[in-house]
Amino acid sequence: MPSPSDVVEALLFASDSPLEAERIREVLDLADAREARALVEQLRSRYDSEGRALAVAEVGGGYRMVTRPDVAPWLMRLARSRTRARLSRPALETLAIVAYKQPVSRPEVDAVRGVNSEAVLENLLERRLLRIAGSKDAPGRPYVYETTREFLVAFGLRDLGDLPKVDGDLVLPETSPDAPAATDGEGPAQQAPGAGGPDLPPGR
Repeated sequence: MPSPSDVVEALLFASDSPLEAERIREVLDLADAREARALVEQLRSRYDSEGRALAVAEVGGGYRMVTRPDVAPWLMRLARSRTRARLSRPALETLAIVAYKQPVSRPEVDAVRGVNSEAVLENLLERRLLRIAGSKDAPGRPYVYETTREFLVAFGLRDLGDLPKVDGDLVLPETSPDAPAATDGEGPAQQAPGAGGPDLPPGR
Protein backbone atom coordinates (compact mmCIF):
# COMPACT_ATOMS: atom_id res chain seq x y z
CA MET A 1 0.00 0.00 0.00
CA PRO A 2 1.56 3.34 -1.02
CA SER A 3 2.07 5.98 1.63
CA PRO A 4 0.33 9.37 1.29
CA SER A 5 3.63 11.00 0.26
CA ASP A 6 4.08 8.30 -2.41
CA VAL A 7 0.66 9.23 -3.78
CA VAL A 8 1.64 12.91 -3.80
CA GLU A 9 4.79 11.97 -5.72
CA ALA A 10 2.68 10.13 -8.31
CA LEU A 11 0.29 13.08 -8.60
CA LEU A 12 3.12 15.54 -9.20
CA PHE A 13 4.70 13.22 -11.75
CA ALA A 14 1.44 12.80 -13.68
CA SER A 15 0.33 16.44 -13.61
CA ASP A 16 1.26 18.64 -16.58
CA SER A 17 0.71 21.84 -14.57
CA PRO A 18 1.45 22.95 -10.99
CA LEU A 19 -0.75 21.08 -8.51
CA GLU A 20 -2.40 23.20 -5.83
CA ALA A 21 -2.48 22.07 -2.19
CA GLU A 22 -6.28 22.18 -2.27
CA ARG A 23 -6.35 19.82 -5.24
CA ILE A 24 -4.04 17.38 -3.42
CA ARG A 25 -6.29 17.61 -0.36
CA GLU A 26 -9.32 16.79 -2.48
CA VAL A 27 -7.73 13.78 -4.21
CA LEU A 28 -6.37 12.29 -0.96
CA ASP A 29 -9.50 13.23 1.01
CA LEU A 30 -7.50 15.07 3.66
CA ALA A 31 -8.88 17.26 6.43
CA ASP A 32 -7.41 20.50 5.11
CA ALA A 33 -4.80 21.99 2.77
CA ARG A 34 -2.24 22.16 5.58
CA GLU A 35 -2.05 18.36 5.58
CA ALA A 36 -1.48 18.44 1.82
CA ARG A 37 1.36 20.95 2.20
CA ALA A 38 2.90 18.82 4.97
CA LEU A 39 2.93 15.79 2.64
CA VAL A 40 4.60 17.86 -0.08
CA GLU A 41 7.25 18.96 2.43
CA GLN A 42 7.83 15.31 3.40
CA LEU A 43 8.42 14.45 -0.25
CA ARG A 44 10.67 17.47 -0.74
CA SER A 45 12.75 16.55 2.32
CA ARG A 46 13.06 12.96 1.11
CA TYR A 47 14.36 14.11 -2.28
CA ASP A 48 16.84 16.48 -0.60
CA SER A 49 18.16 13.86 1.83
CA GLU A 50 18.61 11.25 -0.91
CA GLY A 51 20.36 13.67 -3.26
CA ARG A 52 17.90 12.89 -6.05
CA ALA A 53 18.13 14.51 -9.50
CA LEU A 54 14.52 15.60 -9.03
CA ALA A 55 13.12 18.21 -6.67
CA VAL A 56 9.72 19.62 -5.73
CA ALA A 57 9.26 23.32 -6.51
CA GLU A 58 6.45 25.70 -5.60
CA VAL A 59 5.47 27.65 -8.71
CA GLY A 60 2.35 29.40 -9.96
CA GLY A 61 0.39 28.76 -6.76
CA GLY A 62 1.05 25.03 -6.79
CA TYR A 63 3.73 22.33 -6.72
CA ARG A 64 5.49 20.55 -9.52
CA MET A 65 8.31 18.06 -10.00
CA VAL A 66 11.43 19.61 -11.55
CA THR A 67 15.03 18.64 -12.26
CA ARG A 68 17.87 20.06 -10.20
CA PRO A 69 20.06 22.78 -11.76
CA ASP A 70 23.22 20.65 -11.49
CA VAL A 71 21.89 18.12 -14.04
CA ALA A 72 21.14 20.87 -16.59
CA PRO A 73 24.25 20.17 -18.78
CA TRP A 74 23.05 16.63 -19.52
CA LEU A 75 19.51 17.82 -20.24
CA MET A 76 20.90 20.37 -22.68
CA ARG A 77 22.83 17.61 -24.47
CA LEU A 78 19.61 15.61 -24.76
CA ALA A 79 17.75 18.64 -26.15
CA ARG A 80 20.51 19.28 -28.70
CA SER A 81 20.56 15.68 -29.91
CA ARG A 82 16.77 15.58 -30.25
CA THR A 83 16.66 18.87 -32.14
CA ARG A 84 19.39 17.84 -34.57
CA ALA A 85 17.79 14.45 -35.18
CA ARG A 86 14.44 15.99 -36.07
CA LEU A 87 15.62 18.81 -38.31
CA SER A 88 15.35 18.18 -42.05
CA ARG A 89 17.99 19.25 -44.55
CA PRO A 90 15.85 22.25 -45.71
CA ALA A 91 15.48 23.29 -42.06
CA LEU A 92 19.24 23.11 -41.46
CA GLU A 93 19.91 25.06 -44.67
CA THR A 94 17.46 27.76 -43.64
CA LEU A 95 18.84 27.96 -40.10
CA ALA A 96 22.36 28.41 -41.49
CA ILE A 97 21.28 31.25 -43.79
CA VAL A 98 19.44 33.07 -41.00
CA ALA A 99 22.22 32.48 -38.45
CA TYR A 100 24.94 33.98 -40.67
CA LYS A 101 22.92 36.81 -42.32
CA GLN A 102 20.32 37.78 -39.69
CA PRO A 103 18.10 39.66 -39.70
CA VAL A 104 16.98 38.25 -43.05
CA SER A 105 13.64 38.18 -44.88
CA ARG A 106 11.92 35.17 -46.42
CA PRO A 107 12.43 36.44 -50.00
CA GLU A 108 16.16 36.66 -49.26
CA VAL A 109 16.19 33.12 -47.86
CA ASP A 110 14.22 31.95 -50.92
CA ALA A 111 16.74 33.63 -53.22
CA VAL A 112 19.68 31.80 -51.63
CA ARG A 113 17.97 28.41 -51.52
CA GLY A 114 16.19 28.74 -54.86
CA VAL A 115 12.91 27.41 -53.42
CA ASN A 116 9.98 28.66 -51.37
CA SER A 117 10.92 28.60 -47.68
CA GLU A 118 7.62 29.59 -46.09
CA ALA A 119 6.77 26.15 -44.69
CA VAL A 120 10.23 25.52 -43.27
CA LEU A 121 10.32 28.99 -41.66
CA GLU A 122 6.94 28.31 -40.05
CA ASN A 123 8.31 25.03 -38.70
CA LEU A 124 11.38 26.74 -37.25
CA LEU A 125 9.18 29.43 -35.66
CA GLU A 126 7.06 26.72 -34.02
CA ARG A 127 10.21 25.06 -32.67
CA ARG A 128 11.31 28.49 -31.37
CA LEU A 129 14.64 28.21 -33.13
CA LEU A 130 13.76 31.39 -35.05
CA ARG A 131 11.69 34.45 -34.21
CA ILE A 132 10.33 37.42 -36.16
CA ALA A 133 12.53 40.45 -35.53
CA GLY A 134 10.48 43.05 -37.41
CA SER A 135 9.75 44.01 -41.01
CA LYS A 136 12.10 44.89 -43.86
CA ASP A 137 11.82 48.28 -45.56
CA ALA A 138 11.04 46.72 -48.95
CA PRO A 139 7.98 46.12 -51.17
CA GLY A 140 5.38 44.19 -49.20
CA ARG A 141 7.33 44.84 -45.96
CA PRO A 142 8.24 41.15 -45.44
CA TYR A 143 9.11 39.95 -41.95
CA VAL A 144 12.77 39.50 -41.06
CA TYR A 145 13.94 36.53 -39.01
CA GLU A 146 16.66 35.99 -36.43
CA THR A 147 17.80 33.08 -34.27
CA THR A 148 16.73 32.62 -30.64
CA ARG A 149 18.26 31.52 -27.35
CA GLU A 150 16.76 28.08 -28.01
CA PHE A 151 18.85 27.93 -31.20
CA LEU A 152 22.02 28.60 -29.19
CA VAL A 153 21.09 25.92 -26.63
CA ALA A 154 20.20 23.36 -29.30
CA PHE A 155 23.57 23.71 -31.02
CA GLY A 156 25.69 24.23 -27.91
CA LEU A 157 26.68 27.84 -28.65
CA ARG A 158 27.37 30.51 -26.04
CA ASP A 159 26.54 33.24 -28.55
CA LEU A 160 26.58 33.83 -32.31
CA GLY A 161 30.33 34.45 -32.13
CA ASP A 162 30.71 30.69 -31.59
CA LEU A 163 29.29 29.91 -35.05
CA PRO A 164 31.83 28.00 -37.18
CA LYS A 165 33.88 30.29 -39.39
CA VAL A 166 33.25 29.90 -43.13
CA ASP A 167 35.44 30.79 -46.09
CA GLY A 168 34.23 33.79 -48.09
CA ASP A 169 30.92 35.50 -47.50
CA LEU A 170 27.32 34.47 -48.02
CA VAL A 171 25.93 36.91 -50.59
CA LEU A 172 22.18 37.43 -50.72
CA PRO A 173 20.99 37.73 -54.35
CA GLU A 174 18.78 40.62 -55.36
CA THR A 175 15.12 39.65 -54.99
CA SER A 176 12.36 40.61 -57.38
CA PRO A 177 8.83 41.25 -56.10
CA ASP A 178 7.41 39.42 -59.15
CA ALA A 179 9.61 36.30 -59.14
CA PRO A 180 7.90 33.04 -58.01
CA ALA A 181 9.79 30.50 -55.93
CA ALA A 182 9.57 26.75 -56.31
CA THR A 183 8.60 24.56 -53.38
CA ASP A 184 11.21 22.72 -51.32
CA GLY A 185 8.93 19.78 -50.61
CA GLU A 186 7.85 20.99 -47.16
CA GLY A 187 4.86 23.02 -48.29
CA PRO A 188 2.96 24.34 -51.33
CA ALA A 189 4.72 26.72 -53.71
CA GLN A 190 3.69 30.37 -53.33
CA GLN A 191 5.01 33.76 -54.35
CA ALA A 192 8.28 34.32 -52.51
CA PRO A 193 7.73 38.05 -51.74
CA GLY A 194 4.81 39.56 -49.92
CA ALA A 195 4.30 39.31 -46.17
CA GLY A 196 7.42 37.16 -45.95
CA GLY A 197 6.11 34.71 -43.37
CA PRO A 198 3.22 33.67 -41.14
CA ASP A 199 1.32 36.29 -39.16
CA LEU A 200 2.95 35.43 -35.85
CA PRO A 201 4.07 37.81 -33.12
CA PRO A 202 7.75 38.31 -32.30
CA GLY A 203 9.21 35.90 -29.79
CA ARG A 204 7.70 32.72 -31.23
